[in-house]
Amino acid sequence: MKFLPALMLAGSAMALSACSGAKAEVQADPWAPQQYSEIQHPDWSKDAVLYQINTRQFTAEGTFRAAEKELPRLKELGVDILWLMPIHPIGEKNRKGTLGSPYSVQDYYAVNPEFGTKEDLKHFVDTAHAQGFHVILDLVANHTAWDNQMATDHPDWYEKDWKGDFRPTPWWDWSDVIDLDWSQPGVREHVGKAMEYWVREFDIDGYRADVAGYVPIDFWETERKRLEAIKPVFMLAEWKTPELTRRAFDAVYAWDWHEAVKRIAHGEADATALFTYYAENESNWPREAMRLTYIANHDSNAWEGTQYENFGDALPAFIALSFTGEGMPMIYDGQEACNAKRLEFFEKDAIDWSQGEDCELTQLFTDLIDFRKANPALSNGQWGARMSQVVSDKPKQLFAWVREEDDNKIVGLFNLSARPVSATLADRHAAGSYTEFRTGEAVTIAAGDTVELPAWGFRLLSSKAE
Repeated sequence: MKFLPALMLAGSAMALSACSGAKAEVQADPWAPQQYSEIQHPDWSKDAVLYQINTRQFTAEGTFRAAEKELPRLKELGVDILWLMPIHPIGEKNRKGTLGSPYSVQDYYAVNPEFGTKEDLKHFVDTAHAQGFHVILDLVANHTAWDNQMATDHPDWYEKDWKGDFRPTPWWDWSDVIDLDWSQPGVREHVGKAMEYWVREFDIDGYRADVAGYVPIDFWETERKRLEAIKPVFMLAEWKTPELTRRAFDAVYAWDWHEAVKRIAHGEADATALFTYYAENESNWPREAMRLTYIANHDSNAWEGTQYENFGDALPAFIALSFTGEGMPMIYDGQEACNAKRLEFFEKDAIDWSQGEDCELTQLFTDLIDFRKANPALSNGQWGARMSQVVSDKPKQLFAWVREEDDNKIVGLFNLSARPVSATLADRHAAGSYTEFRTGEAVTIAAGDTVELPAWGFRLLSSKAE
């Protein structure tokens, strides 16, 4: 990364004691590069793949106990970290729809009876741990339901509108929630202790923080330390700035990546639209930061469109890029079963898993996860290798790159267009002998070779046999 944290002035530390004749302390070079990220990522996040569970829609029953029965299938798929959408009771006042939004939290210390009991949640977590998973909870810290008891007991803990009334988050249509006032110490204590409660009492492994940037960063930094005093945790921020990865979060959403690949898939941009994202990723973000490269999540599926609406024929290529380019990949439940519907947000609308019996994406996800784990260069954060561009004479179609770490070299060749491409490589950056993803065939590339790919076709090559 090219930016550095503010340096501490060393003047006071170097003060001389004239009376004693003490010598100035020898200080480190103040202009030497400083470590920006102070996060200690848990070892189990090194090559982890995230899987989001929308508990209400994940099974016909919509419960923790029913979700627990799916763990062996998820283990076979190869995912590592399970992200449970908010588990808390949902507010009834100003509720949207019949069942309401999971992001309208009525009680930070309770479990939504729609999903089961605290004992059911604990059993799910313990069973997941026994099978090698880690579990993080969705935390909604910016706002609560209107009928959260805090609004009655501590009305001063909430933001007010110009009339002095409780207010939803301004500008958005979030009428079922009201904003907390983070200048109030009581808010920080209440939410912070709730976070610690679930980690301490239920062995939760961390959190995904909803609209993390709407909450002061010093709260997140303080709470990360308090959680780490209990156990190592993993923290994911739904936000878009690198500052959050200094002392608070392991990973941050790659919103810009998601928007860029959708534009390319719809023919509104060409492959060079990704240059801006990856240039910023390399130059403006800490090397240690993980950025979540996602194709779908609960928001995009419900409000933007299904994975097929958003990506069409380009879907397999962009799934492959999300799993092999820099970033932490994730799967939103139902993707691997070719779910082709927008899941209702405020009603019961269970995923139809039967359509997954012949879903080509099931095997693609499985193979990509295996490929990632077999190639250390594809690991997350500082453990993985940087992407570097492979130049060709068709940069608007062929998005090509290398990730190389020690003796592990990966070449990615992606035709990000709806037309076949025949492109000539400009140099020997991609040259070498490789094994082809999925087929296992031996491949040799030399400088000046021509790459031919069908519309939305891709190839992944590894110098380390699978």
